[in-house]
Amino acid sequence: MKVLVLGGTGNISRAIVSRLLRQNHDVTVFNRGNRKLVFERDVRTLTGDKNDRPRFEEQMRKEQFDAVIDMISFSREDAESTVRAFEGRVGHLIVCSSSAVYKRPTRSIPIREDAEELFDNPRHDYAFRKAEMERYLGQIHEQRNLPVTIIRPSLTYGPGGYNIGVLRQNYNIIDRIRKGKPLVMFGDGTTPWNFTFAPDLAKGFTDILGNPETFGRQYHVTSEEARIWEDLYTTFGKILGKEPWIVHIPSELLMTAAPNLCSHLYYEKMYAGLYDNSKIRSVVPDFRAEISLEEGLAMMLEWFESEGGPLDREKDALEDKLVQFHQSWSRDLTGLFAN
Repeated sequence: MKVLVLGGTGNISRAIVSRLLRQNHDVTVFNRGNRKLVFERDVRTLTGDKNDRPRFEEQMRKEQFDAVIDMISFSREDAESTVRAFEGRVGHLIVCSSSAVYKRPTRSIPIREDAEELFDNPRHDYAFRKAEMERYLGQIHEQRNLPVTIIRPSLTYGPGGYNIGVLRQNYNIIDRIRKGKPLVMFGDGTTPWNFTFAPDLAKGFTDILGNPETFGRQYHVTSEEARIWEDLYTTFGKILGKEPWIVHIPSELLMTAAPNLCSHLYYEKMYAGLYDNSKIRSVVPDFRAEISLEEGLAMMLEWFESEGGPLDREKDALEDKLVQFHQSWSRDLTGLFAN
């Protein structure tokens, strides 16, 4: 198939491109051209800015593809532009959403797609806009029989991604463990979670291509290895051979300290993130997430140290301040109850 990937350089989309190539598809990517990647085979690149919607839509109308995988729509307006560009001209449109669209707390554990409501609180902008995008795509499918499928990744790590850690501090985690500096964990660290890695998630996007049974449906695609959030740091410590020093701060205090950075903790990740993949297996029977947390974090460490750094000094300073707050708060509480 001739497949267009809108994106193609992020941690998820580069894994999708690699898998498409291994499946012998003819792959084109569309992005701003800021990052050049080397894949197993030649990949055609179209350069442009999807935020310049009229120009993007005009550019796409000159092209012809069998399927489009949209990794860079984050709102209803973004999805409307994708639909204008491709409606009636592709056999399958796959749009990347997010498991953040599930209204928390969820009604099912492990989470099942058809048991949940969509997020409806505009205070968490990312989740709200993704949910609005899904509502629009659902309406368009029903009204105009659009051959669209929505994939909802949960938290997914992979080379090219900068989203690891409570503060999304990435390589800082490695640096702080090695230096014996504390790492901040939200809550008590025991929230259950399925940590997913991009090569596993890519199977959900590529292995449904052209399948009409998926049209108008939504699927999350995740690991089913049940871990807790603290495992993220203790597993890095195991790989590095040094036990991490972890301090615990409530998620609502973290959001107060850094709302733009920590709202995802308060609105989403303080609730259990365990997922039932029965629905994706109903259309991809052999789907399994095969990369364990330890294997995936070892992969990320290798990528960080080869090309994924450097240290984020602003986040390092923020983490130091949060640790100082925690220590001061602990001293004050100790003194309060000692008197």
